[in-house]
Amino acid sequence: MPSGSFSDPLSTHNRSRDRRSYVNGEMIRGITNGDDAVLVGENFIGANDGVGAWAHKPNGHAALWSRLILHFWALEAERDDSVTPMASSSTEPNPIGYLQAAYEQTLQATSAPNEWRGTTTACGALLHHTEGQATPEPILYVTNLGDSRVMVLRSDTQEMVYKTTEQWHWFDCPRQLGTNSPDTPIANAVMDKFGIKEGDVVLAMSDGVVDNLWEHEILKSVHDSMKSWVSGGVGGAKASDTEDAGGRMLYVARELVKAARTIAEDPYAESPFMERAVEEGLAMEGGKLDDISVVAATDLKPAVSMVVGASLKKPMLPRMPTTQDRENQALNANTTKIHASPLYSLIRGNGGKASTGICTSLSEPSVDVSIDHVIRHWSKDLLENVIGIIPSR
Repeated sequence: MPSGSFSDPLSTHNRSRDRRSYVNGEMIRGITNGDDAVLVGENFIGANDGVGAWAHKPNGHAALWSRLILHFWALEAERDDSVTPMASSSTEPNPIGYLQAAYEQTLQATSAPNEWRGTTTACGALLHHTEGQATPEPILYVTNLGDSRVMVLRSDTQEMVYKTTEQWHWFDCPRQLGTNSPDTPIANAVMDKFGIKEGDVVLAMSDGVVDNLWEHEILKSVHDSMKSWVSGGVGGAKASDTEDAGGRMLYVARELVKAARTIAEDPYAESPFMERAVEEGLAMEGGKLDDISVVAATDLKPAVSMVVGASLKKPMLPRMPTTQDRENQALNANTTKIHASPLYSLIRGNGGKASTGICTSLSEPSVDVSIDHVIRHWSKDLLENVIGIIPSR
């Protein structure tokens, strides 16, 4: 944008209008969706769910906590030379260690003089390769703490071959990282290794999906979306397999989000969350209004790499800053570049998280407080991949 007058300092005019969010001088990676956060790297995907009840606490900012955990988590993975999507390293990665470091950095970033309080679940999948084999095969290192989920669906057999297990303190109170929580990645996070095949679909989702859709409904939605894409009912001719896979994952995630939202907004629907509530002796009917976030990815060969996708509409946002953008920042942080071609499928729940209160032992007395969301304005020159957010009605 040009300066408003000849007296404006040209070297700082653009910076004065830059309202993007930074931590330690680094533009915060990922995308915020309500209190959820999602992030995609070259070989890493993640979905965190900030506990919405912090919106009613002094200095509560669950969205910031979920976003920062993912941001630092991805940075820690990049800094480890053993983490590579190609079969060029014989060292095993340590996702729980990366998450522990991210948790500690988030504690520091949100402490005095900032004092932002919040908690979040954490769930991520890191693509690596098998060790000690003549022909390395892709393998997922899946890390989970709380009730966000990673699932792997095998398209040729139409079955769910892997899923993370939810972690709870008690009903509607998942394990979580942050203010007043006793949980830590080292003590409570669980890491699984799972070999994937070409064409497998990897989903990273907040609980807004699994609380509204049964597992067979998730599987059906993904299968139907893949079938519709291959049959030519959607999409079109693509220049490459990678481009086609990206569009296919975009469509898969979009359709899954739409299916979850349909149930979430239906006051008479039968949902997994309703069933759990009834088992706990609570009177509830219908879907669960919540933030709904999905990242869909698939494995492509011959390279050990993931192509990720999703949807939607305006506003258009970038996936993450370029190397030049980072070098231009005059603040005090450093990082390495990420190569990725992600698209995201995000949808904001209607009504926030009124039904998913934070555990009373982890919170403080309620006080209404406004929340300043992480995402603000993104300059047009950063648009590398189009994503969108469907606003709640």
